[in-house]
This record gives sequence, structure tokens and C-alpha cells, in this order.
Amino acid sequence: MRKIAVPVIAVLSTMTLGSLAACSNSSDSSTSGSDGLLVATTVSPITSIAARIGGDKVSIEGIVPEGTNSHTFEPAPAVAKLLSTADIIFVNGLKLEDPTLELAEANMKDGAEIIEIGTLVLPESDYIYDFSFPKEEGKPNPHLWTDTAYAIEYAALIRDVLTERDPADSDYFAANFESFKSQVEALDAAVRADQATVPAGNLKLLTYHDAYAYFAKNFGWDVIGAVQPKNFSDPTPREVAQLIEQVTAEGVPTIFGSEVFPSPVLQEIGSAAGVRYEDSLRDDDLPGAPGEQDHSWLGLMKYNYATMIKGLGGTSTNIDAVDITSPVTDQASYPQ
Repeated sequence: MRKIAVPVIAVLSTMTLGSLAACSNSSDSSTSGSDGLLVATTVSPITSIAARIGGDKVSIEGIVPEGTNSHTFEPAPAVAKLLSTADIIFVNGLKLEDPTLELAEANMKDGAEIIEIGTLVLPESDYIYDFSFPKEEGKPNPHLWTDTAYAIEYAALIRDVLTERDPADSDYFAANFESFKSQVEALDAAVRADQATVPAGNLKLLTYHDAYAYFAKNFGWDVIGAVQPKNFSDPTPREVAQLIEQVTAEGVPTIFGSEVFPSPVLQEIGSAAGVRYEDSLRDDDLPGAPGEQDHSWLGLMKYNYATMIKGLGGTSTNIDAVDITSPVTDQASYPQ
């Protein structure tokens, strides 16, 4: 059994296939993708990225149903069967899926490996603690996948792990990674161009839940607050009043909620502050239906980025023009 989830490991650019192989004892039980390498994944953005890299060389089974609160998700006992047969289990890590991780550790087969992707690519010195993830609770913000740079690092790590287990298909995984990276870089450039159309001082986010901390750091936005300060509970009346005052003082035109988790509190704040409440952002619930082109990490973030920029007074011309068509058919299983 191999579990790769050591927070002291540096970012992916310093990792090599050799370093992964050096800490692996899985070669004896490794199965090539064409022979049925089985990969289990947790949240749908990770499932999507893994499907984009693995293509038809691996079988990918998601665990966390879309539209579910991944922070509080408790896997059903039936998930243990999948975890007991999977060759690789990709989780985000950073304390996001602890119940699933514990179930995997208790049931994984010999030669299988757990890869905590976020824990590997994010140095502890770069952990972000905030409104939704206070430091005293010991859980850093785990939402790396909402940032373009970390999405590429997730994909690169998945490529490396699949290549180690299935070296015969290394060129295939590499080509899939390069095409995904190219599209993510195009989306990154489009966001930077379109955010320049946002009126000065408006690149500020108040959300239902702080899922955009790493994105905000990378793109120079300011996260001014979150309605769920901790434990996913509603804010107190005093905190609501403070948020209303803050929104009014900041002068932001829109505050953002979730299509999956409607927030009467955010709606109340928007109404009291005289600003628009946009309730359609998604953290890890992909747009469309499985099999459709926009049901992907690229579709998810293209929608979110455009929605945020337009809500803050800008235009999304460049984002709208980004081609998210995948050359790889997504054959992963996404629980609904």
C-alpha cells in the first residue's frame, strides 16, 4: 500500500517521476490502463481532470455526488467496495474528505495508492486560512482547483501517477495533459484580459463560502468575506449586520451565492445593502450533464469566471471565446 500525502513535499514543478517511483512499492501489482486500471476520485472537478488525462486508458469512478457538500460528505458503506478494488484513489486532501480518506485507508487493496493531490502541490507555507477556514480549527482552505495554476498542477500530478502505473501509455497521458494545459492557459489569459474591464476597485468577492481564496491571490482579487464563517453555520444577526455594512462600504455591485446551496441570508444581505445577489456559482458541481462538453473543469470555471466578472461590472468577451472542446471523451462515472 502506498499513501502519498506528505505536506512537506514541494510544489509539483520540483517533483519527478523518479521521486514518485522511489517511494512506491506498487510496481508488482501495477495494471496497465488497457487491462483495466481502476481509478477512484472524490469531487467532480478532480474526476473531470483525471478523466481528461486518463481518457480511455483508465476507468474512473467518482465518489462524491455532484451537488453534495463535499466538506460534510459521509460515504455510504457501498463505497468501500469501490475503494477496495481501486488501483489509485485520488482525493483533494487538505482535510477536505477525511471520512472518505479513512474509509479508503481501511479498505484499499495491497499495491493500491492514495494520492492527496492538494496536499502534495500546496506547500504548508502557502496554506490559506480565512473566514470559512479559521486557522484555529486546523483546516486550510482546500479549494485549489478554482485557480488555473493549481488546476494545471493537479493535472500534471495525475499525469505523473498514471504514467508510473501505466508507462506504456505515457505518450497518451502526456498529450492529454498538454492539450488540457493549453486550454487552461487560454482561460487564464482570458480572465486577466476581461478582469481589466471591471471598474477600478470592484474586484472584490463576498460569497456564500470562500471557495476562491487561491484564485483571488493569483489574479489580484480581494475576498472581503463569506457568509459561512465556520462550520457551515449561518452567521449570527450581528455578523449579518456587519456584512451589510461592509458590502455598503465596499461598494461592490454584486455578491455571490451558490446554485446548489441557496442562501436566504445572502439574499437578505444583498437586499439590505442594495446590491445584486447572483446565486449561480458552483464550487464542485459541474455544469450540464455527464458527457456534455461543459460538464468539465473547464466548463465549470469558464462559467464561474465569466459570472463573477460580469457581476462586478466587467465584460466576459475573452472568456466566452475560449474553446473548451475536449479531444478526449469523458467516460468517467459521476454520481448524481
